[in-house]
Amino acid sequence: MSSNQQQPLPLTFNQNQRPPFKTQLLKWVGNKQRYAHEIISYFPESFDTYYEPFLGSGAVMATLAPAKGVGSDVLEPLMEIWQMLSDSPMTLIEWYESRWHILRSGDKKTMYEKIKADYNSKPNGADLLFLLRSCYGGVVRFRKDDGYMSTPCGVHDPINPQSFARRVYLWHERTNGMTFFQSDFEAIIDHAKQGDLVYCDPPYKDTQAILYGAQTFTLARLFTTIARAKERGVFVVLSIDGSKKTGKKQIDISIPNGLFENEVSVNCGKSMLRRFQKLGETLEDEVVTDRLLLTY
Repeated sequence: MSSNQQQPLPLTFNQNQRPPFKTQLLKWVGNKQRYAHEIISYFPESFDTYYEPFLGSGAVMATLAPAKGVGSDVLEPLMEIWQMLSDSPMTLIEWYESRWHILRSGDKKTMYEKIKADYNSKPNGADLLFLLRSCYGGVVRFRKDDGYMSTPCGVHDPINPQSFARRVYLWHERTNGMTFFQSDFEAIIDHAKQGDLVYCDPPYKDTQAILYGAQTFTLARLFTTIARAKERGVFVVLSIDGSKKTGKKQIDISIPNGLFENEVSVNCGKSMLRRFQKLGETLEDEVVTDRLLLTY
């Protein structure tokens, strides 16, 4: 151990309790909404600034509702949504309502494709917001070459503007300690200091190559960045592939020796992505378990 590395602080697991928070704002593949409270139960009982550099739907962030934090993601239109939630929630509501009326002004699938075409011609937060709420299963697929969003229209009608507005105000309140940035994960994690907490939920090796930015993401670079953070005395928690097919398929990932001090399993239920791929077939054999790795 180098002279400037901080000794890990004593930790009692399952002490940082939060009740489940079930009110979803954005749909997103790999969304942790249903079990975010379980993940948080393994967080240190106390910490300074909270960082989430792979923000996605923000489920863990909103369940935690930190007093001070930084949320970021590499996808610029996604971060436009989060920044607008912080700065002008009414604008976010107006974005959604205007596109909800467009969807209802004609054939649902035709109008959805119009909104999707508008987004693909000029990626922006306003269109992406509605697409996330109305696309099939919230499984947002991006083409590797040009970032084209390809997910078709969902089978269910998106929630009405009044219901969405209530969610916006609730999420605005729960995230009022957060600051949002569009950024690569490395710059954000490198900003964390001793006593801060970083929660990482990167694209998964086995299932999430469809995500924006996932095609160029490497776990090796993330592990190197986490090692630097650990050296500074930062708490880091990493969600990563565990098992698929109800335990029959174990995802093989090479993890540097000594980087993580503890590991727990989190039952994630039935796979959202497989639900999309199998288009309504039964999923009894598609239960997913994540690994939760902790540097403390």
